[in-house]
Amino acid sequence: MDILAIALLGFFATGYFVLAGADLGVGMLLPYLGREPGERRLVLASIGPFFLSNEVWLIATAGVLIGCFPTLEGELFQGQFLVLLPLVAGWIVRDAGLWWRGRGASRGWRSSMDALVVCGSWTVALSWGALYAGLLTGDPFRPASGSLTVFTALAVALLFAAHGLGFAALRLTGKPYERARQISGRTPRLHSFALTAVVMAALPLFAGTRLPLADSAADSVTLSLLVPALLVVTPALVAAQVWLWRTFGHRVTRPSYL
Repeated sequence: MDILAIALLGFFATGYFVLAGADLGVGMLLPYLGREPGERRLVLASIGPFFLSNEVWLIATAGVLIGCFPTLEGELFQGQFLVLLPLVAGWIVRDAGLWWRGRGASRGWRSSMDALVVCGSWTVALSWGALYAGLLTGDPFRPASGSLTVFTALAVALLFAAHGLGFAALRLTGKPYERARQISGRTPRLHSFALTAVVMAALPLFAGTRLPLADSAADSVTLSLLVPALLVVTPALVAAQVWLWRTFGHRVTRPSYL
């Protein structure tokens, strides 16, 4: 059961980085992709149907970690609190900007909400990079420091941005699409997104090899209850995600509710 629990943890974490990494990357590049209010609404419309469902994968990852690896979860959350705090704060700020943007009609209000989206997206990406740096140092239970942390945080954040750029090239039209293509170059759009998706998927999988997962698994009774339940729920989650992409995966040509 512990092997299945580890596999489920890796599956959910990979799904989050590949899927949510795209909408975070789009949020990071919002000022570049959308130069005018109408263009920014179009850019945000590209992630509108997806960002909440993508966050479900992070919630599922946290749920598996708490339920199946309680000792590791406690040590990791306590040791990396100074990194996880800005990560959660950035997540809340980004989502607040997306939800509140359409609540005001003035240009100043929407510009302020756009700033929340950009700042929150960058904060989340940089925080993941800082957390990743802690795993690279060999001590996942305390924040990393020094030049390696700065370099890793920036590298991971730029990877998020590149992933979002590939997603934008698949979803956008008009001038925002042209700007996305200017950076991605002549590489086929789907190939560019697929390449960054592979790298994004590798991040949590490599991180998992740096954690003592096998030694931190819950007892067999707990796993025998949780793992079968997760195996039942997982296909439904995947099916819902597939339906969402098939329904809303076309290019956006007009603003949405955001």
